[in-house]
Amino acid sequence: MTINTDPYIDIRPYNDDEIPAAIARLIQDDEFIAAILQHRFSNHAPWFKAIMTPLVKVYLKSKWSKLSTTESIQLEVKKYLHNTLATTTNGVTYSGLDNLDKQTAYLFVSNHRDIAMDPALVNYGLHQNGHKTVRIAIGDNLLKKPCTTELMRLNKSFIVKRSAKAPREMMKALGTLSSYIKHSLETGNSIWIAQREGRAKDGNDFTEPAILKMFHVEGRRQKIDFPTYIQSLKIVPVSISYENDPCDVAKARELYEKLVNGHYEKGEFEDIESIIQGIVGDKGQVHVAFGDVIDGMFETPDALAAEIDRQIHLNYKLFPINQLAAGDTNVGEEVKSSLKEKLAQLPEGAHQFLIDSYANPVKNRE
Repeated sequence: MTINTDPYIDIRPYNDDEIPAAIARLIQDDEFIAAILQHRFSNHAPWFKAIMTPLVKVYLKSKWSKLSTTESIQLEVKKYLHNTLATTTNGVTYSGLDNLDKQTAYLFVSNHRDIAMDPALVNYGLHQNGHKTVRIAIGDNLLKKPCTTELMRLNKSFIVKRSAKAPREMMKALGTLSSYIKHSLETGNSIWIAQREGRAKDGNDFTEPAILKMFHVEGRRQKIDFPTYIQSLKIVPVSISYENDPCDVAKARELYEKLVNGHYEKGEFEDIESIIQGIVGDKGQVHVAFGDVIDGMFETPDALAAEIDRQIHLNYKLFPINQLAAGDTNVGEEVKSSLKEKLAQLPEGAHQFLIDSYANPVKNRE
């Protein structure tokens, strides 16, 4: 019997030799096939979907038979993403990539507005400019279905175990995660991770120092002080700006319900619906700004968080809707009517949450 000595096997993306089996499991996953049929044939009768199930499996088997490496999957995703961006944006622009070395692995710490599109846009820009794509940190709260886990691990995602609650279990999970991030960087693989747990539903992009403390868990194990260890990670703050957030109304409604009821009850498939809405919804113009590599000596997680936030706020591209929400009425009528349409979908008490989500980047810049 062979004993697996890979310390990261539970959280890391799939290696090339694991990909064919993962794809086979995915094609045989009835929930996955049902989700495809529901998305593609939502208006059709159940009997039609039942007939289509074996046909979809055969189709996927033939279509995906050539996908046997991480690289081949990334290229497939890129084709889909290229088409998606062509139909759901008015263009995506990038800045700061010229200052990054193509041979260096970086730890990209990004603001977080959209579950799937944030890392996808970072990857797209890196790939188009000749850099290697990143390994993506994803919380296990989004991986409630086996098929979701398969899909994410096929596409270079690694798992952040947020559901661990017992102190010993939490420390073990944090240690493994911190060690995996360092191991990835040392083996030439860049990392994307959000600056906070969960999306910034109020438009306030602030880094959680707890995430920066997690980075240093491996440093502590190696007896390296915080400033020296952090400098070795080559952190690059990334600022992603959407002219139009496809999930803005849903986010405002959630914040309003939390205020009124003291809590918000998420639907079983709400995260998946948010992912789909973020991908297929209109995003207007999008800008992704890569900041400067953080190479100073930061003594504490709070000091480091302040520097990451400074760069993210400074590099955030402000659009007319942001200026309007912040009180500047000197914008076109189209922008005013767009904001009015959004507000009309919400109860009056929720209006301020939506306005703030677009106004806060302006206030944070100031």
